Amino acid sequence: MLGTSSSRTSRLRSSGPRRGDAIFKAAIAGFAILIVLTLGGMAIEMAQSSHQSISHFGWRFIKSVEWDPVKEQFGALPFIYGTIVSSILALVLAVPISLGSAIWLSELAPAWLKNPVGFLIELLAAVPSVVYGLWSIFVLCPILSNSVEPFLARTLGSLPLFQGPHQGFGMLAGSIILAIMITPTITSVSREVMKAVPNVLREGGVALGATRWEVVRMTVLPYARSGLVGAIILGLGRALGETMAVTMVIGNRSEISSSLFAPSYTMASVIANEFTEATGDLYLAALAEIGLLLFVVTVILNVIARLLVWRVARAPS
Repeated sequence: MLGTSSSRTSRLRSSGPRRGDAIFKAAIAGFAILIVLTLGGMAIEMAQSSHQSISHFGWRFIKSVEWDPVKEQFGALPFIYGTIVSSILALVLAVPISLGSAIWLSELAPAWLKNPVGFLIELLAAVPSVVYGLWSIFVLCPILSNSVEPFLARTLGSLPLFQGPHQGFGMLAGSIILAIMITPTITSVSREVMKAVPNVLREGGVALGATRWEVVRMTVLPYARSGLVGAIILGLGRALGETMAVTMVIGNRSEISSSLFAPSYTMASVIANEFTEATGDLYLAALAEIGLLLFVVTVILNVIARLLVWRVARAPS
């Protein structure tokens, strides 16, 4: 009788943790599903809000350069152009600095210096974008207008990229501030990717007589290639969606120009500037369609980046 009672008590005690585990798993699964549903709900809401624009303009919305709210003629090509050009130029400026910093932090820096410098770089990512915008207005744009743009015009003025008035505000300013803002993201992710490279590969390279740079170039970088590409795409995703800092310095003019000195516009900037002023239903639908395009592109890029980083993290050591 006593043995039966003790066995029943042990079964009750053992069922308690199992019940708690089931509740915990169900709760965290519900949170994960909630995030997915929220993302899907955002996409559905934007698709519904932009339905009038999609049905009215069709593919012409993406190909047209005219943006005239008075005549209700809307075309997103100038904003798509400004977003793509500013983001690509930002990558051209940021990637060499970011990868160089990540290589130095993970492979070459003294042990006592790695964590402080890494912390300072990551701290840059926490600075609000409006602060970057204000700094650009009072520091970056005057430097561009008085020194950088005149120098580029004198030395490379034969190229269409460096022609036009030196205003300071424009595509070049927007691209530079984007490069500054995405550098911490690319650096931090690249550093973690390179730290995930097994030490046995480094030791094998040193044992074969390779220098530290040869180990990095021939062992670490090839192994971490897909993860580094993922870090760059993550930086591109942030550049595509950045709003406030770019809006403050890019000039906000709906036109396509080959000059980097000319004002431009991005998809995020036009939404921030004009959404509160939009009165007509078609005007609101056009802005919603721009948001939908930006949302789809950003989600796709982030998914690709996460898969590439995950591939390095899950690689056998």
